[in-house]
Amino acid sequence: MAEGKSLAAAHGAWIVFEDESGFSMTPPRARTWGRRGYTPVIRVRGRSRRRTSVAALCCYKPGVESRLIHRPRNHLLLKGARKSFSWQDYPDLLVRAHIQLGGPIVVVWDNLNTHLAVGLKRYESEHDWLTTVRLPPYAPDLNPVEAVWSLVRRTMANTAFDTPDGLDRVLRRELRRIQLRPHLIDGCLTATGLTLAPPTPP
Repeated sequence: MAEGKSLAAAHGAWIVFEDESGFSMTPPRARTWGRRGYTPVIRVRGRSRRRTSVAALCCYKPGVESRLIHRPRNHLLLKGARKSFSWQDYPDLLVRAHIQLGGPIVVVWDNLNTHLAVGLKRYESEHDWLTTVRLPPYAPDLNPVEAVWSLVRRTMANTAFDTPDGLDRVLRRELRRIQLRPHLIDGCLTATGLTLAPPTPP
C-alpha cells in the first residue's frame, strides 16, 4: 500500500478501491423486534431467477471530497450463465471513474481471477492514467468497499422485494444516499485502519 500511495501522490492520482457484490430478491436476514410471543414473518414471492451484481469504487484523494462510483449488472440465474462481472465489463467502469474524477487513478483490488485476466492487464498497459495494486490475499478488511456493502445490506435487511425492479430501485437509492454523504465514504476507509496522506519529504 505504501508504494501505491507514493505513486498516487507523485502523479496527483486518486486512490480507488474496487469490489463487487451480488444481490438477490431473497432478503438478507438481520435481528429485528416483534411483539412478545409473535415471531416476525416476511413473505417472499418464490425464488427469483434474477440477480444483480454491483461493482463499486471508493475514491480518495487527500484534500478532495471522497467519491463513490458504482455500476450495476443484471444476471439471469440460468445454468451456465455468468453470475458476476467479466473482465470486459471493467474497462468501461474504469474509464467512467477516470472521466468523473478528472485525473489518473490507482485502482486497489483483490486477486480475483477476473482482475488478473490477460485482457485487463493489456488494457492497463495501454493506458498511462491507470495503475493497479493488488490487496494481500484474504484481506477484505483492507477494502473500504466492504463497509459500503455492509451499510447497504443493513438497510435492506428483512426486506422482501416483489419485483426485480424493486430490488434495483432500493439498491440505487441506498448507493445514492452514500454518494451524497462523503463522511460515510471516509468512515468506510477509517474502518480499514488505513490512512491516506502524502508521503513526507526525505
